[in-house]
Amino acid sequence: MIEFAPDRPRWRQVADVMRERIADGTYPPGTRIPSVLQLQSEFGIAGATGQKVHRALREEGSIYTEPGLGSFVSKKRPEVPAEESEGA
Repeated sequence: MIEFAPDRPRWRQVADVMRERIADGTYPPGTRIPSVLQLQSEFGIAGATGQKVHRALREEGSIYTEPGLGSFVSKKRPEVPAEESEGA
C-alpha cells in the first residue's frame, strides 16, 4: 500500500500511480489493468474510490473497458490535462 497524502483525494493519488505504471511500461498498451476489487486490495481503498480511478483513466483515454472482460490500457497514450499532471 502507498502512504496517502492528506491534502489530495485518494482516488487522484491512486490514478497518478496507475498513470505512472502505464507511462513506465508496467502496463503496456493492450494490457489488462487491475480491477476495482484488485485496486481495493492493493491500495486499501473503498470500492467507490476504485471506480473513480477507473472512470478518470477512462475519461482521459488512458484505458478502455470491454464489458465482461475488464479494463485495458489504450493503444495511444493521451495527453493528460495540465491540472491533473500538476497534482491539482
